[in-house]
Amino acid sequence: MKYLIVGLGNIGPEYADTRHNIGFMVLDYLAKKYDGNFDTGRHSFVTEIKSKGRTFVLVKPTTYMNLSGKAVGHWLNSLKLTADQMLVITDDIAIPFGKLRIRAKGSAGGHNGLKHIEQTLGHNNYPRLRFGVGDSFNKGKQVDFVLSKFSEDEQPELQTLIEKAADAVISFGTIGLERTMNQFNTK
Repeated sequence: MKYLIVGLGNIGPEYADTRHNIGFMVLDYLAKKYDGNFDTGRHSFVTEIKSKGRTFVLVKPTTYMNLSGKAVGHWLNSLKLTADQMLVITDDIAIPFGKLRIRAKGSAGGHNGLKHIEQTLGHNNYPRLRFGVGDSFNKGKQVDFVLSKFSEDEQPELQTLIEKAADAVISFGTIGLERTMNQFNTK
């Protein structure tokens, strides 16, 4: 079985390790853990890892967040996979820092990367792992917040949360979406 795992983020050193790049951070961790090396692919950096008899194609779109659907559309078609064989990892300001939410489908919730994926696919019926980054920003400062690095208070917990999100990715491919939701969705 093969799965497409798309970690959302923006390319460039100015975006490295920001809240908006948590999808990239989770995929970087998975690639390192499973000896994957990212190469330049169509609209993305891409690598393949194997775990528990499954193949995971990890994709970090190079189109910037607002055009993430380009990479998604290309890789789903290229790999001949359906949307339910894909998991999109994204930041979410509506979820407290440290919480993970996995859903089979849902709205974009104002997230431009998810909006473009939905526009490209023509529907919102695809699994996503939403990584809570909190909402401690002043009115009108949302963009600055998601493009900022995690706070000093959040740093000690961050690596453990990235590892937990990576475990959820492997779980998605091995035990399925429903059981992964039951195991990893936190209250």
